[in-house]
Amino acid sequence: MSVSGEAKTVLSTDAPDRITKTKWSFRELWKRYGAWGITAVNLTCFFLIWEAFVRMGFVNELFLPKASDMFVALWQGLTTSAPPGASVSGSIRDHLFFTLGNLGIGLVIACVLGIPAGLLMGGNKYVETILSPYIWALASVPRVALVPLFILLLGFTVKLQVTIVVLSAIFPIIINSWAGVKTTDKSLLAAARVFGANRWELYTKVVLPFTLPFIIAGVQQGIGRGLVGVVIAEIFGGSSGLGYLIKRAADTFNSSLMYSVLFVLVVVSLGLVQATRWLESYVAPWRRIDSL
Repeated sequence: MSVSGEAKTVLSTDAPDRITKTKWSFRELWKRYGAWGITAVNLTCFFLIWEAFVRMGFVNELFLPKASDMFVALWQGLTTSAPPGASVSGSIRDHLFFTLGNLGIGLVIACVLGIPAGLLMGGNKYVETILSPYIWALASVPRVALVPLFILLLGFTVKLQVTIVVLSAIFPIIINSWAGVKTTDKSLLAAARVFGANRWELYTKVVLPFTLPFIIAGVQQGIGRGLVGVVIAEIFGGSSGLGYLIKRAADTFNSSLMYSVLFVLVVVSLGLVQATRWLESYVAPWRRIDSL
């Protein structure tokens, strides 16, 4: 009996400690979930005001649908499957996959070509002198103006969308990589030379780590511009994709579908940018930036 009594005493002594450890203070909860809570309340209020604004007749539903109708169209478009380009009511999901596929291919090509070009321009003044006029000239040309030209050259094919993505995304990547190398801290290079670093070690252990945040910033800009480019290409010369779906929905005054596709584009853009931030925190943990 004494043994069982001791066991009971031990259990009753440990239980309060476990309960105490599971308590959450308001400050800890706010630190973890406060930003998410504010965002959720903000978006909820926005969509409620939108819904009320349309229901009270301040705007014609032909041009601005109720928020509830937009979400219904969004749910139907994401949960049904149809061949891309089959009809204006075709699956948003299928068109989304088509757009993301072209965007992904274009971004990979832009990174494979743009990052080495920027690093080479920053590290070699002769290459910089030769290429910089062409880079600045092409970077300043609006991508919309190039779409008719590439329709003539490539036709209404997937090559058109991929090419526009590459041209939209590659120049921010080149310019940021180039700027990262050019602005490498000279004191870091001098310190590395003092410790006997050769040219290869200077480049791999000093220049590249310093340039990495610039490269990721260029990729972030390239994602945004590439998404704009692929949507523009699909609007002008596509038979599938979110841009094509927006155009078809606008032509038939299907505002619920059009706004639901725009909502998907916003979510995709924010998601891709956030993914690059996570990538930066992984590959460059020494450079932590608070979320804006």
